[in-house]
Amino acid sequence: MKILLKVISYIGLALTVVPAFLVASGILTLDTHKLLMVIGMMLWFAASPFWMDKKTS
Repeated sequence: MKILLKVISYIGLALTVVPAFLVASGILTLDTHKLLMVIGMMLWFAASPFWMDKKTS
């Protein structure tokens, strides 16, 4: 289960980084960029807290 959450959160992280480069190169429009970044943000914040557990000493 943790592996699936990691994959989902890394996909979300990629959706927040990669579209910026695609807009800069002229492949994506700004509206598509914004949509992909919102989806990526929601994926990252929904999945990452469950596998990034903090260890207390």
